[in-house]
Amino acid sequence: MERKTGLILALDVTDRLEAVEISEKVAGYVDAIKIGYPLVLSTGMDMISQLSKFAPIIADFKVADIPNTNRLICEQVFKAGADAVIVQGFTGHDSLEAAVKLAKEENKDIYVVTEMSHPGALDFMQQVGEGIAKMAADAKASGVVAPATRPERVAEIRKIIGNDLSIISPGVGAQGGSASDVIKAGADWVIVGRAIYQAEDPAMAAKKLVDEMKEFI
Repeated sequence: MERKTGLILALDVTDRLEAVEISEKVAGYVDAIKIGYPLVLSTGMDMISQLSKFAPIIADFKVADIPNTNRLICEQVFKAGADAVIVQGFTGHDSLEAAVKLAKEENKDIYVVTEMSHPGALDFMQQVGEGIAKMAADAKASGVVAPATRPERVAEIRKIIGNDLSIISPGVGAQGGSASDVIKAGADWVIVGRAIYQAEDPAMAAKKLVDEMKEFI
């Protein structure tokens, strides 16, 4: 994925028309659109190809299964038109490697969750986040997901993965993370949802974030 603006839209709406309208409005300000189960379950898998007209699509399905099932899921998602899939790392190296192998065959990307941005991630995920980051680097994934709500963790994960992998970072806006802070900490992209799609003017909200990050990109 090419970095131009450093912004990824997390499009967690459930209405097809709304999803298309927002995507069209912000297309010039985002490098990708991240969609998850809420939108796909309510509209169907064809939503992926429809939105791909506006920006590359990251399917945030947090795939977490045995190697063969991971491969089958990613296969269907790539077939539907997604450019990347987010997978969990806690299922282990073989499950991750199956997803990465398929992605490389399809010239697509896999992003691995190290830890999530909500407070509950501190219960269990943070303790294994650095190990997952190392595993993602060893597997040659495209990148990892690290929390914008905790820039110090992004900095630690950057030390582990070096510069060969990208960091995409959710939690800016409604969850309290700062776009400029997490970019300075080592993230390549920030992922923003409600602060954009619930804004009165989504395009203006996206532009404001892009302008905020310009000097750090």
